[in-house]
This record gives sequence, C-alpha cells and structure tokens, in this order.
Amino acid sequence: MSVCPLPGFFAPFARLMPCLTISALLALGGCGYYSSRVAHKGQLAVLGMTSEDLQACVGVPDKTQTINEHVQIYQYARGINIPATNDSTLIPLQTLVNLTQTTLGGAGSSCVASIRLVDGKVTDMHYSGDNDQMIGTDGVCATIVKGCLNTPVPSGHNVSGTIFGPVSAFHTPDIARFSKEQNIHLPSEPATPATTPTPTAPTTQQSTP
Repeated sequence: MSVCPLPGFFAPFARLMPCLTISALLALGGCGYYSSRVAHKGQLAVLGMTSEDLQACVGVPDKTQTINEHVQIYQYARGINIPATNDSTLIPLQTLVNLTQTTLGGAGSSCVASIRLVDGKVTDMHYSGDNDQMIGTDGVCATIVKGCLNTPVPSGHNVSGTIFGPVSAFHTPDIARFSKEQNIHLPSEPATPATTPTPTAPTTQQSTP
C-alpha cells in the first residue's frame, strides 16, 4: 500500500498550472498593450500644442536645443521599475517571464521622447530607447504623455480610446492623416533661404602701347 499521498494531492494543481501560467503572462502582456496605445495616443494629442500647455501636462523638459529662431527640440527621459516575481515549486513564473522576454523581447525600462516645436507649437514627437514591453511598442513612453491624456490642456486634442481609433499598439500613428481628419494646421519649418553669390565687377586690363 502506498503511503505517499502527495502526487494525488497535487494533481489538481498540476492540471491548473498551465492555465495559471498563461493567465499570468497574458496579464503582464496586457499591460504592455495598454501602455503602447497610451504612448501612441500621446503622439497625436500633443500635435499643435503650445509650449506652455506642453510643459503644463508633461513637465519642464530635461533638455532643450534651439535649432534656429523658429525651431526648438524638447527632450524628456523617463523610466519604469519592473517588479520581479518569485518562483515557486508549483509555478516558476519568473523563469517563464525571463524566457519569454529573452525570446520575444519586451523588457524595456527607459524612454526618451524628442518633441519638435516650430514657432512655439508641437509638430511631432518621436520615441527612442529601450522602451518596448512584452506586447506592443513604445509602452514605457506612456509615462511621459499620460498627464496630457488624463488632464487635457486647451491646445491638446482628443484621441479616440476605442480599439478602432487612430492608434495601434504595434506601430506609431499616422500624424499626417490625423492632422487632416482633425483639421489641425501645423506650422512648417521655414526653409533656409539659399545664398546667392555676390557678383564681382569685371576687371579691365590696359594694353601697353
């Protein structure tokens, strides 16, 4: 007669383990999906925004660069803390997360947003850095623009929050299309005038008699 009841006792947990593991991974990935959509909605919400409103909802830029008398670049750097989960004898969740991130990517923790302003109004915003989460792109960058979405400013724009809206979690939004649909007139950077060489007066030589 067997005196070890452990296998029978843990059998229900063994059957539940795949479901629990998949649910945990989907939960982690779902956060990345939502954050990616927020980050991309922010790229549209700031179009045409004044410098004053931008700093009111995003904050004072970490760096500024004046390109010329019309163009400025604001740069914001943000990061997130990624909590670690503990492995257990039943569900080695952290090991599975590490393997998934190694295989599929998505362990980003930092974002740099570069915002161009022409004559004091935002014309475009670009993300860079290790900013992808498990599902979607640029998810870490949501921390930069969520203030502009949660508390809109007068010169900002409302962006549809439905899955059929103008943004995707997997690629940057179409700025030109959104601007046309919303009738947003973005200032254009003045072209640098071409310099015309100053003509030189012809020289005459006197012939020697």
